[in-house]
Amino acid sequence: MDKNDAISTLSALGQDTRLEVFRLLVRAGPDGLPAGEIGARLGTVQNTMSAHLKILDHAGLIRAERDGRMIRYVADMTGLRDLLAYLMEECCNGAPELCQPVIQAVTCDC
Repeated sequence: MDKNDAISTLSALGQDTRLEVFRLLVRAGPDGLPAGEIGARLGTVQNTMSAHLKILDHAGLIRAERDGRMIRYVADMTGLRDLLAYLMEECCNGAPELCQPVIQAVTCDC
């Protein structure tokens, strides 16, 4: 990840609805959720939700998967890991063991 990618990713998460969408999809796990259900759960109309999903997808935080006639969205944990790696690549002034609690907190088997 480079600086521009990090800015794009942080910008995508810097909006209330998009942050809620991402958190909802993280909770949903690898099965994700259909676009309509995401909108219904967050009380957002379809065209607005579509725009938010597109921004999150472009930022590499979610991905769309076709499920028959439905589009299902899943949190892309690789995108989040890339962002965290970029933010922490030179952490702790040469003492990366100081960052270990943060790394352990965000590590999952997903």
